[in-house]
Amino acid sequence: MKRASYGWEFIAPAALLIVTFVVLPCVWGIGMSFTHYDAIAPARFAGVDNFRRLAGDPMVPLTLKRTALYVIYSLPTGLALGLAIALALNARWFKGRNFVRGLYFLPNVTSLAAVAFVWQWLMNPEFGLLNAGLRRVGMSTLGWLSDPNLAMPSVALVGVWQGLGFTILIYLSGLRGIPEEVHEAAKIDGAGPWPTFRSVTWPLLMPTTMFLTIMGVIAGFQVFQSVYIMTGGGPLDATRVYLFYIFQSAFQNLEFGYASAMAVLLFAIVMVLTGLQWAFYGRRLRTWQ
Repeated sequence: MKRASYGWEFIAPAALLIVTFVVLPCVWGIGMSFTHYDAIAPARFAGVDNFRRLAGDPMVPLTLKRTALYVIYSLPTGLALGLAIALALNARWFKGRNFVRGLYFLPNVTSLAAVAFVWQWLMNPEFGLLNAGLRRVGMSTLGWLSDPNLAMPSVALVGVWQGLGFTILIYLSGLRGIPEEVHEAAKIDGAGPWPTFRSVTWPLLMPTTMFLTIMGVIAGFQVFQSVYIMTGGGPLDATRVYLFYIFQSAFQNLEFGYASAMAVLLFAIVMVLTGLQWAFYGRRLRTWQ
């Protein structure tokens, strides 16, 4: 019994932090979603009024669409780039892989606010380095953050750049877990690099891809800081994502009850999407096995 209690003693500090800063705020937020609260007057019970208002708010589907667009831009691009770089780093001919791997992971541990400010400067239409490079080669400059058609792809680019190191690291772990004998058997059978990747490497990386996809969707629906700093939701609401709308409802309009109801809806959407991805990838895994 004494030996068994050691495990609880080790996990108790982490469990206490999780309960204090994750579980209790979630429970408090769910309770707040059934109230009218403006941080000035006492909270008043509202029943399902906030959820009824959600159903008729035209900004909810609009901001959800913008958020989904961010995920569509950032997730496939990040996965493709991360996999390509991981394959190169995993090759035997590549020298200095540990240094390059650390270099790619550096943006992932950098403050997102600092990253957003740097990219905002790089994309400045007047003195940004990106437009300076375009002028240098005789091309017309672009309104990276001022053009409604380019603003969301530009913000997604920042998300891809910052999360690329994590994607590379996870794919490298997946590649290291593939037995070398499998690739050797494919070579003996006469398979070239592309058939080997398509029929051997990619199916064996499916659990890794499933993990990265689920984490990418969750992170994509939580995008806020880069939008808040780089565009402020503009231009013309082109980057007004769902979490930014929650922020506006809570801290600009002081509608904390309504913002909490929006957060509950976001939690439900993410849970449903995660379940659908589990079902999809689980079926694919069973098919390949």
